[in-house]
Order: sequence, then structure tokens, then C-alpha cells
Amino acid sequence: MKGEEMFDYRSKYLPGLARKVTPIDLPEAKIQEIREACEEMFRTFGFQVYARLDGFVGHDGKLFLNDPNTTSGMLPASFFFHQAAEIGLNPSQFLTYLIRTSLAARRRAGLRPVKLAQLLAKLDEAVAGRQHEATERIRVAVIMGGYSSERHISVESGRNIYEKLSSSAKYAPVPVFLTGSADEHRLYVLPVNVMLKDNADDIREKIEHAEAGEAPHPILERIRREASVITSTYAGQALALPRRISFEELAQLADEVFIALHGRPGEDGALQQQLEKLRLPYNGSGVASSSVTINKFETNKRLREAGLLVAEHRMASKLEWQADAESFYRSLEAQFAYPFIAKPADDGCSSAVKKIKNRLELEAFSQLIFRTEEDLLSGPAAVLSLGFKEEFPRKDAFLVETLISRDGAAHFLEITGGLLTSYDEQGQLKIEVFEASEALATGEVLSLEEKFLAGEGQNITPARYASDPAERQRISDEVKAVLHRVAEVLDIQGYARIDAFVRVRQHGQVEVLIIEVNSLPGMTPATCIFHQTALAGYTPYQFIDRILEFGKARVERAQVNA
Repeated sequence: MKGEEMFDYRSKYLPGLARKVTPIDLPEAKIQEIREACEEMFRTFGFQVYARLDGFVGHDGKLFLNDPNTTSGMLPASFFFHQAAEIGLNPSQFLTYLIRTSLAARRRAGLRPVKLAQLLAKLDEAVAGRQHEATERIRVAVIMGGYSSERHISVESGRNIYEKLSSSAKYAPVPVFLTGSADEHRLYVLPVNVMLKDNADDIREKIEHAEAGEAPHPILERIRREASVITSTYAGQALALPRRISFEELAQLADEVFIALHGRPGEDGALQQQLEKLRLPYNGSGVASSSVTINKFETNKRLREAGLLVAEHRMASKLEWQADAESFYRSLEAQFAYPFIAKPADDGCSSAVKKIKNRLELEAFSQLIFRTEEDLLSGPAAVLSLGFKEEFPRKDAFLVETLISRDGAAHFLEITGGLLTSYDEQGQLKIEVFEASEALATGEVLSLEEKFLAGEGQNITPARYASDPAERQRISDEVKAVLHRVAEVLDIQGYARIDAFVRVRQHGQVEVLIIEVNSLPGMTPATCIFHQTALAGYTPYQFIDRILEFGKARVERAQVNA
């Protein structure tokens, strides 16, 4: 389902833009009619292994099947993974089933029967052995979701981490959804069919339905029975219901934690504090560093004190605005010339970041961020041209910064650079800074979608500092040295992403102006940190493995030094 008339490419493949309802909200008899019609089309056209069949049900109930796809899209948000999860298969298990079924189909058709028989036997042995391995692998609780405006990106990150780990022989991931509020964090272990719902709000809704005792749809129960042999072979266990757990229970079901949350909660150190009490290793920076980097104002302050370049900034409070809005606006205008940047000071990376060009936009931004009601105010939202389903958090203060501009530089670009830490043989912290990516925005500022979702925005890795290779590398080394210094000043550990602007002056002087630091950067499949780690020789799984290994080593060192 979608709010617009056309179910287009973006709606199909970008998470959160459309909602998939499985099974279809129709009478059981009609759903069964659709299933039988699809089976008939599959046989009529001689399809093999799998297909995705699209169609319509008219207002009069008439069924039209109009678009068979025999090589369906396989993006994380695609229908196939969404539907396979309803019988209990995660993406890796579903793909294994497709590969096995494809090999068998090719063998039946007479293609290399001896060779394919050997491959089938080898694959069947591996699938059978996998059930035993699951009890011996390292259990990693992947915590996703949250309640901030970045909760949907968190779910995409968490699902990607889950899938990379579930495909390995080393780790057994456990999907955990966090919801609630700043006063109470509620944790739920998710079955795969709930984990693969469209976004964080859909997942939370399914949890609420399960807690209310809502029974599974009869059609789904029937299909699950029909597919029980497939599920038992490839998944090993039947689907369960979402289950609420305490932090103490989390420590019993997991050996380590991967926090896939962005902004608050997650990047602020509160969750890390809970995990440290339970001696659970986790990814990313520690409590003290996280509590600083979540606060963009405090981060800028510390970096400036260390001699690093940042934008001029100040906090703008709700109390000041409520007392005298006109004086509030004039005060900001006296300090910052239009255009300037306004954004939350303690949220994730791109939520509600706006370029404010005039008084009207300043008023609209203030009214939205200081509003008391949950829903957006239509007038101010229109002034700021908020996009389809764009969210805008409510805060008691926001950060105002000077707009970083070219300022006469010969070359000017926005970059985002990742880093990874480890311990050397002497136990000293090593910081590996990757080649940064050049970030290109289609609008005035980079959006969440452009940073993290495939098909949105463009990141060029490595960044194009100069056309001459030697000069490009010289500038890159200077940029990496600054990012390394940022990590030292803020005591960043594990991994991080640092956003900055780079000016290259006429005579080659390099200026790096830090925008913000993300101690738990987005880990969606499309995020540019994976492009950077690939240049450094890491596969996505190897990068994630290094992050987890560092978290474990940190706990071991703390226990030795205690």
C-alpha cells in the first residue's frame, strides 16, 4: 500500500515509503483464489524455482495478473524476503533454499548431472550441519529500532548486521527491538517475520498486536503448515511471537551486543552503561565518549579547544523563545547572517537539519521543533518544504551554526570519513582512518535517505580532492590526520564516522572543518563506510567482525586491569 497513486520504483525498493500488508486484507476465499491463480500462471508459463507475480484486484473483485518477474529484485526491502519471513526463513536461509532448488532444477533438465549431484550433496550436508553449528556460534544481540526520528534507519542497519552475521559460521545473531522512551527502554526478541516488517513503526505495531493476544492470520497458519518441511530444513525452528526481555535476560541469551541504534537512545551512552553493568561487550565508543559526541554543541566546543576547525555555534532554547519570540529571533539574526544551519543538538546525523535562509524559515523551524503536539504543523512544514513522510523531532533547544561555505577556496567539498580502532601488541589503541567519501546532496543538506539508502544520493569514494593523483593523496593524508586527531580528542573507540567540509586553498593549504561525529554510524547496505572499508581490504562482514572483536577485547582488558 502507498499514499500516492503510482506504486513506483522508489516505493517498491526504498524502506518506509510504502507498506506491505501480508497477507492481503481480503477475505480468505479471495486470498486463496489469488494463490491458485498465481500457481496456474506459474505452471502455464513453465516457470521454475521462483517468480514474483504482480497484479490488481478491481473494485468489483475481478483479479488481473499483469507482470510476472522470474528474476525478482532482491533488495533488503523487497517483497520476497518480506514474504519468506512469514514462514520463518531469514534472507540467508531463503537464498540457500533458492540455490538448492535451482541446482536441482538444472540437474533434472540434464545439465551436468554428475557435477550437480555432487554439489547438491555438499549443500545438503552443509545445511544439515548448520543446525548443529547454531548452538556453538557466538551469540550476538543486534539491538535496533528506538524511538527517535532515525528509528527506521536503525532498523535497516540492524537488519543488515543481522544478515551479515547470520551468513557466517562464527556468529548467531539474535534480533532485539528497542522501544519505549527515555524513561523506560523496552527490549523485545523478534521472530524473523516481525524483524522484516517495513519499518520501526510496523515492528512496534506487530509487537503490540502480539501482546494483545492477536492470533495469526488463518491463511498464514495454513501456508506455514504447508511449508513446514522447508522451514524445518533451512531454519530449524518454527516462528515464535515477539518476547519482551529484561537487560538481565539479554545477558543470558547473548555473549555480545551490536548496537544498531542512531541518535538517542544508543549513541548517548545510556544503553552502554546498562551493558557495562552486565559485562556485555558492545560495539562503538564507551559511555563517557558517547555522552559527548551525542551533543553536537559539546563536541564542537571540545574540538575548538583542541585547535580544530568547527563552525561558530550557539544553543537556542525553548524557554527563551517562549518568553519573547521576537527577541529570540533578533538575537539569532544579530549573531548569524542568513543563511545559517539549524538542527537538533542531541540527535543523529541528518534529522531535521535545515538551511535557514530568512526570518520566515527561522520562525517555521522554531515552531516545529518547539511544538507541544506530536503531529507536524502544516503551515511551518510547508514553509520548510518537508518531504513525504519526513519527520521532525520535538526538542527543548536546537543548535544554530554558521553555514560553512567555500570562502574563496579553489576547491570545496563535503566529506564523510570512517575509522576503525584496534589494540596493538603492547595494548595501545590504534586508529585506522579510511579514505573519506565525497558526499553529494541533491538538496540544501544531505538527507537521511541520501546517506543510507540505495538509490538515494551519491557518495564518491575516495573523495575527489584534486585531479592529480599525487596531490589528491597529499590532501587525503592531511584530511585523515585531522580525523585521526578528532578521534583522539574525543576518545572514540571501536569505529565512527566523522563528517566535515574540506577547503583546498589556491596554494594547496588544506582546511578541514568538522561538522559532527557519529559514534554509531549507520550500517545500512548502501552506506559509504562500507565503500571505504572495501578500499582498505575489508569485506562488510570482516569490518563487522573487527568491530565485535574490539568490543570483546576491550572488556577483557578492563577485567585484567580491574
